[in-house]
Amino acid sequence: MAHKFEIWKDKKGEYRVRFKYNSEVMFSSEGYTSKSSAQNAIDSIKKNGPNAPIEDNSAS
Repeated sequence: MAHKFEIWKDKKGEYRVRFKYNSEVMFSSEGYTSKSSAQNAIDSIKKNGPNAPIEDNSAS
């Protein structure tokens, strides 16, 4: 599979979520105190992400 979510534990012991595409990290989340909170973040992205608007704040 070319893309996937990963839950991992950082040096501080917090759970984080990262999304990879072709082994490249596209984004990484804030730290969560529990693995279930990290899983909830993934579920929220999957549910709400497809319909999220794009806000372009770049200067043209």
